[in-house]
Amino acid sequence: MKYFTIKELTRSATADRLGIDNTPDATQVENLTRLVERVLDPAREAYGGPIRVNSGYRCPQLNSAVGGAKRSYHLQGRAADLNTGTRAGNLRLYKILQSLPRSELLWENNGTWIHVAL
Repeated sequence: MKYFTIKELTRSATADRLGIDNTPDATQVENLTRLVERVLDPAREAYGGPIRVNSGYRCPQLNSAVGGAKRSYHLQGRAADLNTGTRAGNLRLYKILQSLPRSELLWENNGTWIHVAL
């Protein structure tokens, strides 16, 4: 893991505010590691600049609190919501992600962020 950390992929302002423990188990950490190694780090390398993780792993309580899908890949540590800080940057990142392994790739909220899952 070159550009991303497990801490970054589990951090949540909502969890902090609500006192939710968003600590992943070993399997979820393995999934997050695979997501970073196969998708996020290669995307960051190709993008050539910072990529912010809005949301990575979500425990069931956190997923419910943010209105996540009941079968979300976030629950397994297999998804991340990303942004670059600009819609143009997000579009460029989206195009990069199209060439990488993934099971989901969604252009969310008119390009405010990108959801990617492995």
